[in-house]
Amino acid sequence: MNSGQPNSLDVSKHTAGEVVVSIKDVNFSYAPGERQILSGLNMEFRRGQVVAVMGGSGCGKTTILRLIGGQFTAQSGQVLFEGQDIGKMNNLQLMAARRRMGMLFQFGALFTDLSVFENVAFPLREHTDLSEELLRSLVLMKLNAVGLRGARDLMPSQISGGMARRVALARAIALDPPLIMYDEPFAGLDPISLGITARLIRDLNNALGATSLLVTHDVEETFEIADYVYFIANGQIGAQGTPEELSRSSDPFVRQFLDAAPDGPVPFHYPGMSLAEDFGVKV
Repeated sequence: MNSGQPNSLDVSKHTAGEVVVSIKDVNFSYAPGERQILSGLNMEFRRGQVVAVMGGSGCGKTTILRLIGGQFTAQSGQVLFEGQDIGKMNNLQLMAARRRMGMLFQFGALFTDLSVFENVAFPLREHTDLSEELLRSLVLMKLNAVGLRGARDLMPSQISGGMARRVALARAIALDPPLIMYDEPFAGLDPISLGITARLIRDLNNALGATSLLVTHDVEETFEIADYVYFIANGQIGAQGTPEELSRSSDPFVRQFLDAAPDGPVPFHYPGMSLAEDFGVKV
């Protein structure tokens, strides 16, 4: 992705602003007595940064997004958005907070019966009283930002998966939210679409002065655009730092993930009884 030319992907130029999201000593499980998904979790997401949350499948990455969005409430600890505790908000307060969050769902989640234009217009129609003329201008601006102004009249079934992800990104930034969350934004994309999407995430974050939170498995593309990375392991922070710091790390957990090694701190087998116990074999 490095063209050798100066551009907004030079993350060394990005300085951290005030904290937009703060996760403090959060413990979470889906039901009492069940496996703890998150345990004593502490994280910060600052304005102007692209922050990645990485880790193996089932480690709790998407759960973090749901806690920030108020879908789930932590059993203990705090999830603060712009200084307000998400877990203590009533429905009206939560809806107001969500209007200040953009969300790019895995695989886009476009409305299949709405055109590209109407998909992007949807949050504007739901949450504003803009005139049709102004709404049209804003939608076309967002589509132009992702390179799809010319596709405004097409239906989701008429565009590629990579294009659909870009339409979903235009919808996520329709209200110019200070926080944009991405759930596996690179999943299923070809190399060209993946590179385009990564550039858009970085460039749009810079243009909006927003905070972008990426839940992703894609190491190479993420390390090129991220300012800071958290690795989650066993519901806790396994490692954290800038991409440069983590790339130089000798930490066994970091090396296992970055090198895609099957053996290491993260076991291949889910914890359970021994084979002998499972099959009733007497030892």
